[in-house]
Amino acid sequence: MRLHLEKRAAGLAVALLLAAGPLAAQELGGKLTYWGGLIFSDEANNLLVQEITAWGAENGVEVEVVMINQNETVQRVSAAIEAGNMPDALDIGLNLMVNLSAQGVFLTVDDLFEEIGATHGGWYASVADATDTTAIAGGRVGIPFGVIGNMILRRTDLQEAAGLSGGPATWEELVEQATAMNAPPVFGLGLALSNVGDGNLQMSVLQSYGGRLAEDDGSTVAINSEETRAYLAWVKDAWDRGIFPPGVATWDGAGDNQAYLSGQAVFIANTGSVGIAARNDDPELFEATSYSPLPGGPQGTVSPIDVQLRSIPASSGNPDAARALIEHLASPEFMERYFSVAIYGPVLQAQAELAAFDGSSLIHAGLLGLTQNGTPPGYPDVFNQAYAEASTNFIIPRMVQRVVIDDWSFDDAIAEAEAQLQAIYSKY
Repeated sequence: MRLHLEKRAAGLAVALLLAAGPLAAQELGGKLTYWGGLIFSDEANNLLVQEITAWGAENGVEVEVVMINQNETVQRVSAAIEAGNMPDALDIGLNLMVNLSAQGVFLTVDDLFEEIGATHGGWYASVADATDTTAIAGGRVGIPFGVIGNMILRRTDLQEAAGLSGGPATWEELVEQATAMNAPPVFGLGLALSNVGDGNLQMSVLQSYGGRLAEDDGSTVAINSEETRAYLAWVKDAWDRGIFPPGVATWDGAGDNQAYLSGQAVFIANTGSVGIAARNDDPELFEATSYSPLPGGPQGTVSPIDVQLRSIPASSGNPDAARALIEHLASPEFMERYFSVAIYGPVLQAQAELAAFDGSSLIHAGLLGLTQNGTPPGYPDVFNQAYAEASTNFIIPRMVQRVVIDDWSFDDAIAEAEAQLQAIYSKY
């Protein structure tokens, strides 16, 4: 506790020093466009817009905040790079940041990373390691602000009615429980199999079965294996049982959210945003929802952390203001309010002491546990540019779609995925 108080005191001292410099604040000036990442929490989205707008007014910066659906970020950023109209700063996912970091798209921010870490008790090692782009870009190009990852959300009322309890320990057990409670229009298993971020959960399931995108050298493609076939047998069996809601292979990023909130799914894998939405809009569903870690496969449990970051494009017309804004958004005063309505776990060690993580919220307790105990991004694969590109191109969900929608053989689906992965990995 004493250490925590010392850290908070240090943070307050820095804040007072900044507040004591109105001339420096006035010198920022100019315009700044910020692209924020929309999440499944209107409260969090609105809070971010309001905070940035208020900061701009206080610092003489004319700000424009544009909120972008996170499942559209790749397309929006790619188009903006091509057109030469990137924002001055933006929220960005780890995979896309890694993909772009070697192309000189972003400014390096090592000093800002160190300053924020020193002010707020240090970065979690898992976060610092996962986001270090030094080997690719010559420095760090993103400031982490939230850990994200999946938990199993389950309808305990329906479990009890079926004589079941607790979270499934394995993916096979998940399918068995989902089958026992499958009663359309309420379907047992609301996992996305589509080309969106939620669909990439299937990468973790594959890896829990021992499947790999590449060997330990991070370059030799390894998808063609008996372990991959065992994984495909699992997902095909689940599909044939009829426990997936209609449209899971074409869902957008909110598909699983909507399925659960509308009472169409018993189990989903989600970051916790659904729980936050239910808490606000459907208290009865919220009370009937419990949270469990991801199940395991024959080779163990793979529960990767993902990280959301804030980056400054090299083309930014106001990089000083962008840096000052990112530093401001790391303040405990803002993050305490933001975490309580958002879907992220902490990235800085002092943030574990914020009210959102005091144990009263099962959602946030799970997110804190993910930060502290989750597996590294890509594990057991090597998380590199090739892996990140494979993720953003949804190679594994596409392989699954070939099997369950197009009725391809396992061998044909794997062969196509192998060729796609080879084309990606051979570039690096």
